[in-house]
Amino acid sequence: MKKTGKSQKTAGKRKEDEQLVVDDDCELLEFLLARLPGKGRQTIKAILRDRQVSVDGRSVSQYNHPLRAGQQVRVRWEKMPFDRLYHGIQIVFEDQDLLVIDKPAGLLTVATDTEKRRTAYSILSDYVKTKDAANRIFIIHRIDRETSGLLLFAKSEKIKDIIQETWMSTITERVYVAVVEGRMEQETGVITSWLTESSAFKVYSSQNPQQGKKAVTRYQTLRSNQDYSLVRLTLETGRKHQIRVHMQDIGHPVVGDKKYGAINNPLKRLGLHAQVLAFIHPLSNVPCRFESAVPRQFLRVFTGK
Repeated sequence: MKKTGKSQKTAGKRKEDEQLVVDDDCELLEFLLARLPGKGRQTIKAILRDRQVSVDGRSVSQYNHPLRAGQQVRVRWEKMPFDRLYHGIQIVFEDQDLLVIDKPAGLLTVATDTEKRRTAYSILSDYVKTKDAANRIFIIHRIDRETSGLLLFAKSEKIKDIIQETWMSTITERVYVAVVEGRMEQETGVITSWLTESSAFKVYSSQNPQQGKKAVTRYQTLRSNQDYSLVRLTLETGRKHQIRVHMQDIGHPVVGDKKYGAINNPLKRLGLHAQVLAFIHPLSNVPCRFESAVPRQFLRVFTGK
């Protein structure tokens, strides 16, 4: 394996964050030992154990993880608080620019005119201020209060603006899982419609391109029984209540979603979870991808366990 090749400090990152490009197929430990000659085997194993190494944006801890030429390996010399629980919020990823959290169902993203209680935004604002009272947090996108799963925040207005202004190219993947009413007639499909929101904050779907914003949802059935289906939903657009409205459109509303036609509520919550969030880091241009486990209560509907 070549010891030379592209190696650069990640632009805009702390000095201890380093990005390396793989020249030849090899295993991860072998690669790191060759490319970080000042670090011993025990040090390399420690940073792998502590999940400070990522490959193409995904955290990797296995020392024998196979690498392919062209892949990007990122090393963080400072430990990051992965999977830390902070006042009910799971912190999945954090660097000096971004926070990715796994939000529990029942927690608002941000306060509304009618709802002022504790929110993900207020909790994270308090969290970043524990390090520096001047620190702030900025909302990039939202998920509904009763939806659980992955949510992205910025630590500066500049980063927030960059992502929002380049949303379609920066956000590369958004996937949800849902428990819906009934057995799906088709295993896979695409739902397309145009959505508008009423003054009562309910979203309506139309097949008329002149009536609203285009929304596209792809679905794949993962499990089903006589009463319910577990569906994987990939967003091509990110409209408000898009999944909830589209599942109502095809006669399989999300369980617990009385607003959009659901009759049953076996989970005692909305059966919707933001499972995958992938994006290009706005400063380093490194691909980042995060995946949250399907909630166990979703699976119990099909296994009874």
